[in-house]
Amino acid sequence: MTGTRKAVAALFLLPAFVLLGALVVYPIGYSVVRSLYDQSGDGFAGFDNYRALFTDDGIRTALRNNVVWVVFAPTVATALGLVFAVLTERVRWGTAFKLVVFMPMAISMLAAGIIFRLVYDQDPDKGVANAVWVGVHDTFAQSSAFPKAHPGRESPLRPAGGGAFVTREPVRAGEPVALPLVGVAPDRMPDSARRAAPPRPEPGKVTGTAWQDFTRGKGAGTPGGVDASELGYAGMRIEAVRDGRVVASTTAADDGTFTLPAAADGALLRLPADNFREPYNGADWLGPALVTPAIIGAYVWMWAGFAMVLIAAGLAGVPRELLEAARVDGANEWQVFRRVTVPLLAPVLAVVTVTLMINVLKVFDLVFIIAPGSSQDDANVLALELYRKGFSEDQPGVASAISVFLLLLVIPVMWFNIRRLRREVRR
Repeated sequence: MTGTRKAVAALFLLPAFVLLGALVVYPIGYSVVRSLYDQSGDGFAGFDNYRALFTDDGIRTALRNNVVWVVFAPTVATALGLVFAVLTERVRWGTAFKLVVFMPMAISMLAAGIIFRLVYDQDPDKGVANAVWVGVHDTFAQSSAFPKAHPGRESPLRPAGGGAFVTREPVRAGEPVALPLVGVAPDRMPDSARRAAPPRPEPGKVTGTAWQDFTRGKGAGTPGGVDASELGYAGMRIEAVRDGRVVASTTAADDGTFTLPAAADGALLRLPADNFREPYNGADWLGPALVTPAIIGAYVWMWAGFAMVLIAAGLAGVPRELLEAARVDGANEWQVFRRVTVPLLAPVLAVVTVTLMINVLKVFDLVFIIAPGSSQDDANVLALELYRKGFSEDQPGVASAISVFLLLLVIPVMWFNIRRLRREVRR
């Protein structure tokens, strides 16, 4: 009877063993064998392909980036999952919050990569990340609206160095000053700009107008004169400088007019370089310096919900009596969290972290989709390099060596995870 049961059990397990052998064991064995042969597959190369893992610049960059991924991505995702799991226990809408945080897990890596490729777009009008970044920057350091403005022909202004412009002659009180500039497209003028007004004299004061000296249409407008359709440089900064020192300053009104006190009499008028500074265009998220952290951010967005759900399940099993006892003994909430909650959740945190470490060792989709061609080499990881060597550069031997190396990296982490799970089951 026992033999019959074993035969029945083996019969039921046979399909699983066949699939396991066909889909796992055979590919692993073939990769190990193929990694020992040259590019053509006919000549035995020994460990030459494995030597390339530490001599090829692309593979070394991938190794370095994989280290960054393994260290930071699981740690940040687990930490956020822990914070979310603890905080959602204390709010009435915790279930809805968990649903929102976990929702990215329902999105494929391909879709997430496309989403974050748009999020990290350099243009603040398209990329959400730069729209926020530029908004915060401009709150504290307003960008200029006139980065292309400059004096035209026969202008009373001349370059003063550093991007500033200064009048050729000193100004006099009671004598209006015209400061015509060109170079700003009409559709790029500030929304607050109004029709330029001719400067009007005021006794004891220096007055003038700074405006865009350009009128559409052939023969329309008078160079150096304020025409009806021309706009004033709203917000233009004007300084009166004498002996290298600013004695007075003001800002042009919406129609470009400005007024300086009597202290400006006999001084030169200067348009500071800040008026012509290029507008801040945000961070280059997908450039060589930030591309890996940016992609890790996308990964954390997806997997923090996974960590939160597992940690919340572990948190539900924590004895509440221990938490209340700590509070009765005088511990504040931070001490309860650090000295009681986290140690009790240590097994769950370890499982989550190790699971994510295994996952990030194989990350491919996000890097391949998010990183543009110009910085893909800088964002390279082992799985992506495996694909490139095997399919783009026609080096199947090196690609097989990378796959075997990845397997060797994953096995110890998997062994640690399985051992910990068995230990928990024995308890």
